[in-house]
Amino acid sequence: MAEWKKLPVGLENFQEIEKSGFYYVDKTKLIEQLFENWSKVNLFTRPRRFGKTLNMSMLKSFFEIGADRTLFDGLYISRNQKLCEEYMGKYPVIFLSLKGIDGLSFEAAKYRLTELIGVEAERFAFLADSEKLTENERSKYRAIIHLVNGKYSMDEDMLVSSLQTLSQLLCRHYGQKAIILIDEYDVPLDKAFQHGYYKEMVSLIRGLFGQALKTNDDLQFAVLTGCLRVSKESIFTGLNNFKVYAADDVRYDEEFGFTNEEVKKLLANYNLQEHFEKVKEWYDGYHFGDADIYCPWDVINYVDDLLSDPNVQPKSYWINSSGNDLVKRFIEQADITTKDEIEQLIAGNAVEKRIRSDLTYDEIDNSIDNIWSVLFTTGYLTRLGKADNGVYKLIIPNQEIREWFNQIVANNRASIDKINQGFLEGKAETIQRELTMFLGETIRVFDTKARNEEKEIFYHDILLGILKNYLGWVVKSNRESGDGFADILLKPKNPDAGIIVELKDVRSLHDLDQACERALEQIKDRRYDTELREDGRNDILAYGIAFCRKRCKVVVEKL
Repeated sequence: MAEWKKLPVGLENFQEIEKSGFYYVDKTKLIEQLFENWSKVNLFTRPRRFGKTLNMSMLKSFFEIGADRTLFDGLYISRNQKLCEEYMGKYPVIFLSLKGIDGLSFEAAKYRLTELIGVEAERFAFLADSEKLTENERSKYRAIIHLVNGKYSMDEDMLVSSLQTLSQLLCRHYGQKAIILIDEYDVPLDKAFQHGYYKEMVSLIRGLFGQALKTNDDLQFAVLTGCLRVSKESIFTGLNNFKVYAADDVRYDEEFGFTNEEVKKLLANYNLQEHFEKVKEWYDGYHFGDADIYCPWDVINYVDDLLSDPNVQPKSYWINSSGNDLVKRFIEQADITTKDEIEQLIAGNAVEKRIRSDLTYDEIDNSIDNIWSVLFTTGYLTRLGKADNGVYKLIIPNQEIREWFNQIVANNRASIDKINQGFLEGKAETIQRELTMFLGETIRVFDTKARNEEKEIFYHDILLGILKNYLGWVVKSNRESGDGFADILLKPKNPDAGIIVELKDVRSLHDLDQACERALEQIKDRRYDTELREDGRNDILAYGIAFCRKRCKVVVEKL
């Protein structure tokens, strides 16, 4: 075991991996391909944990002035001596990973971005005294790294122009245009969408990228990576020399994730060849361009576990490391048709769906059909063959993802069954408990920030979706009955039974009890039971349900 290289579990720094003797799956062909497929700005979209950050770190190590050439000894790119002589170690490189840009408010997230750029700028401390810069230019640099009470102090205007300014100053100092690398560019947009300040973050990122990538004469080229391809119109407006390489593009198809041969070689290096079929079953199945790809995070973690215990069984490494709240929420809000299709996928069948590759985050919730685009771009589904006019045959890629779908669908089905059975049996506490857990797992506070008159509609739609998934009864919404319109009327299979549901939304948790009582009084005062009794249903349960953000209160009364 002494001669085996250590496995880079969780390591994303190319220099650390090479200098410390970790195992490295050679992806340096990416450098050569960047020149063969030349574009000023390159965006690679791949699922999380598929080697994007490590590739970006590798690019930085190759191009940056002062590069350690020995890091690339024996790797693919070293065989292209002409390219190495001309480009290795020749450029100032600005490298940002936006994966940590988060915050409950826009101001908090904006400061994280300010801090990130400030810390990166401090790597170039020589600019503060560079004789190749004017005093005004040196002042610009000092403004980017300026601290007040230990915090970076750029205002928003300076922040928007900071990357362009920094690349300009580096170009003046070195006499060489800069390379800009931006990893996980879409994370700030994802977080902003979750926390309710999406428009503000889009505006900030659009300004920052516009100045750095569109109107920047001091830019050699840029590479960006992300999970979702956010529409060009939202943040990349006006970028003409801009190429997007998504998972279905044949270019760069083997540069993110592991190929079949790379997995076989890795297993052979650790004398674990007999585990190949198990690795393939659990972690293969992705199709990027023309390549068959394994999830590298899974493979590295499983091989590492096998070295400690040759009998260890595969685990769901990728699923447990990925932020899957958005995907999970989509599945749990799906209608019965969509859930049937998901069960077809679990059974090993394909579904044909049109994929939108350029969704914006604020469009995602507009239609349940967007679930397929999200599942595809985030790696939960992959494709069979090529797209036909934007329509893909989608399948679950491997056993790891299939088990996750199974668990989510089973848990969701069990929860919905408990809610529906609770309505039939008059179990208000069961409905309240399960519905509260359902709300906690499937909605964000941002979902409930609609105008007051729209909030009740929001909860109404959620409850309707749950009730309509239960076969065997009639569900009627906003039905005229008696002296008004009942929110929901239910006619179960039992011809004697009927259910009335009246919903309320309140601002404070303290108002839940009173709102439920108001709902019951409204049912009785307006005789919402009229239609049910005309149908011969006299065993009637009336429910008052009040909502406050992610919580609810349920009361029941037999009429």
